[in-house]
Amino acid sequence: MDSYKEQAVNRLKKIQGQLGGLEKMFSQDRYCIDILTQISAVQEALRGVSKQVMQNYLETCATGAIRSKSQKKRDRVYQELMDVIYKYAK
Repeated sequence: MDSYKEQAVNRLKKIQGQLGGLEKMFSQDRYCIDILTQISAVQEALRGVSKQVMQNYLETCATGAIRSKSQKKRDRVYQELMDVIYKYAK
């Protein structure tokens, strides 16, 4: 497995643990602010994984397609980039 993939999988395992902790917090009727703080931590951890995946995409898939002589590949990757930028700009 690539180093990037290993790092992503390790981060996702930690996030799974955080989600389990969140579930426990609800069942223990923990203070709402504590739960919200933990939710924020999970969201930030997911953003970190997203950033890592985006960087890999740009370094590998997108760069290769943009440098390609195939106009179809370039058009496809530009459309993918527009879609993902729009999605994450919300």
